[in-house]
Amino acid sequence: MTPEHTIATYDVVVIGSGAGGLSAAVAAADGGASVLVVEKADTCGGATAWSGGWMWTPRNLFAQADGVNEDRSLPRTYLEHRLGENFDAAKVDALLDGAPEMVEFFEKKTALQFVPGAKIADIHGDTPGAGTGHRSVGPKPVSLRKLGPDVAALLRRQLYETSFLGMGIMAGPDLQAFLHSTRSAKAFVHCARRVSTHLLDLAITRRGQQLVNGTALVGRLLRSALDAGVEIRVSTAATALTTDSAGTVTGVRLEGPDGAYSVSARRGVVLATGGFSRDVDRRRELFPRTPTGREHWTLTPSTTTGDGITLGESVGGRLDRSVASPVAYCPVSIIRYRNGKEGVFPHILDRGKPGAIGVLADGRRFVNEALGYHDYTLAMVEQVPDGDEVCSWLIADQQYLRYFPLGMAKPLPIPTWPYLKSGYLTRGRTVRELAEKIGVDPDGLEKTVAAFNEGARDGVDPEFGRGTTPFTVGSGDADNPWPNASLAPLEEGPFYAVKVVPGSFGTFAGLVTDRASRVLNDDDQPIDGLFAVGVDQSSVMGGHYPSGGINLGPAMTFGYLTGRRLASTTGDLR
Repeated sequence: MTPEHTIATYDVVVIGSGAGGLSAAVAAADGGASVLVVEKADTCGGATAWSGGWMWTPRNLFAQADGVNEDRSLPRTYLEHRLGENFDAAKVDALLDGAPEMVEFFEKKTALQFVPGAKIADIHGDTPGAGTGHRSVGPKPVSLRKLGPDVAALLRRQLYETSFLGMGIMAGPDLQAFLHSTRSAKAFVHCARRVSTHLLDLAITRRGQQLVNGTALVGRLLRSALDAGVEIRVSTAATALTTDSAGTVTGVRLEGPDGAYSVSARRGVVLATGGFSRDVDRRRELFPRTPTGREHWTLTPSTTTGDGITLGESVGGRLDRSVASPVAYCPVSIIRYRNGKEGVFPHILDRGKPGAIGVLADGRRFVNEALGYHDYTLAMVEQVPDGDEVCSWLIADQQYLRYFPLGMAKPLPIPTWPYLKSGYLTRGRTVRELAEKIGVDPDGLEKTVAAFNEGARDGVDPEFGRGTTPFTVGSGDADNPWPNASLAPLEEGPFYAVKVVPGSFGTFAGLVTDRASRVLNDDDQPIDGLFAVGVDQSSVMGGHYPSGGINLGPAMTFGYLTGRRLASTTGDLR
């Protein structure tokens, strides 16, 4: 398409306002480029704002400050073993070289400040090169008031299902305090202060002001972008890319509140629209066990419909279908509210806590529940017999619910009766009664619980080895009175169950790019002027999930590297 009604020219135009897009925008603007960010939604942040906000960034400056100066070969070895035939040496090396530089840039030069993930281990601790910590960073919590009203007007709000009354809780000391609020006076005071402050904020501003996780990441990135002079337009959809006679991408056709128009990009257009997890047609084509495209519940906003993929394909780019999994899975449960709406809850925290197990319809366990959410869901998808509904049930006893959440149901002193009344939770006086109520084989479940309990009392899981690696130990509870932090028998009735189905945090299958994030055509040649970052770019992990933060870490890193590269380019790329 040739440009029509071109109203402005920028050095760089970024389509999308998640971690990848904003990282590219800030880096390019810091380097002197004029940058426009356009966002189809009426707020910024996309799926990033609803995420945990953690980024996998090995060899970062916080690790070095703690004396962890590991060689690049260690995380590289880990990825080489985990990714197998999907290991792309050039892109992995670009990530491992770029991540420390990205963290240092944002920490020292922008409003984005981090906290270290010193105790966050890689998921598969028995794999060569696996890290036991210091490979992750998260956004430092921040007050929305401090970021300013211009950021508040742009920022997507916290996802309700992953909050407490709309208040986000951050992994680490904050979360541990909430889990121990009935067992520790210090933890109780911390939680009381957090909740009372949140309620006061709601009363005064009708919005929580304590930003953590993804909202803190996006809020800080927005502040950084605005400070660097980035122009941001919301409610503005990119409908087409403009090109010249040589096929170089020269700008974008936009549709906004004031109608249709075009903008030019001297140096490049960056696609960062958040993937296609809401595109039912692509889900039907690419997602396993999804025959209509609707047998899947994603945690991404409604705007993640594959716009970046479609734009890239329109000028010769191609979708990578070689990834091990096209989707970044997460097990979810469906909440039906009294007003008729549905919510989607991600089971990140509860699966690995002592006293919970996951079972299929035959009553048997099928996976190490304390592994990553992608591992759990992938095992469910692969092991449920063909023709059966792809689902599982998380089972726990009364002792568990005293201390830990089971899906949306919170531990004491929060009552469980609303979730029982709505049908979200099911309760049975005995394991057999519970099995009969949820449609699970009673004999199978009784046999499974008996075998699990026998091992749990001794701190072992002979079937799956739960609680034998740093990650699965960390998924448990350090104060567990039983020998293994991740294991406890299910003995005290009544017993509870919540149904779990396949969901996702996003997609892995994106546009094929080179290590410089340039979109490639069918001949593996770069399309001049077109870049893709975030999940619009095919995952550097090749459709695997070796550690937490392997979507946001690469998104931030490749976004940063792309922005710096575009800023350093002199003149008009055409």
